[in-house]
Amino acid sequence: MDSRVALIGIVVEDYDSAEKLNAILHEYGSCIIGRMGIPYHKRGISVISVALDAPADVINKISGRLGMLPGVNAKTIYSKLSGKEE
Repeated sequence: MDSRVALIGIVVEDYDSAEKLNAILHEYGSCIIGRMGIPYHKRGISVISVALDAPADVINKISGRLGMLPGVNAKTIYSKLSGKEE
């Protein structure tokens, strides 16, 4: 199956969702290239970026599950390049 490189941008406004968010990311850890989280105390939110290399349907599933969490917004951007998974 074709693998895609993508970035999921996540804004967490409800810290009660953090545990579920981390559980979802842990579940798909083999697809994650890297992640960076930045707490923004002034606004009481966290901004997280997650770089992935996975089939598009897996990336969509992750993003969708994250976006369904209360107080969590997730958006995905894809690289224009695709390739076979190794």
